[in-house]
Amino acid sequence: MALPRTAPSSWMQSLDFPSQLLETGSNDYELYEEDNEFVLSVELPGFDPEEITASWDSGVLNIAAEHDDEQRGERRTYHQRFRFPKSVADEEITAEYTNGILEMRLPVEEAVVSGREIEITS
Repeated sequence: MALPRTAPSSWMQSLDFPSQLLETGSNDYELYEEDNEFVLSVELPGFDPEEITASWDSGVLNIAAEHDDEQRGERRTYHQRFRFPKSVADEEITAEYTNGILEMRLPVEEAVVSGREIEITS
């Protein structure tokens, strides 16, 4: 993840430090549509595959991970939900975890057009 840069104050200018180390919001995933499927890549470094769960329910993908580090007495958790704008073939969803990246592929079902067009007047 690239750190955002804003104009540094004069005393920090020569140090070339990013002026903002933490940002609000989450950039730990990438989601795009390609070849009739959604591709979701989530950064989950430090987790083992058995510590990650993914579930699909009514158009919502839920990803959760939990890691207990007994030596340090720490617990790391991750939880994110994704809602998709198109119907997904839920039986064909695949997931692969490699080098700290969870990549999920969610095939889009053929859209069935229903309803009627509404006339817009001005």
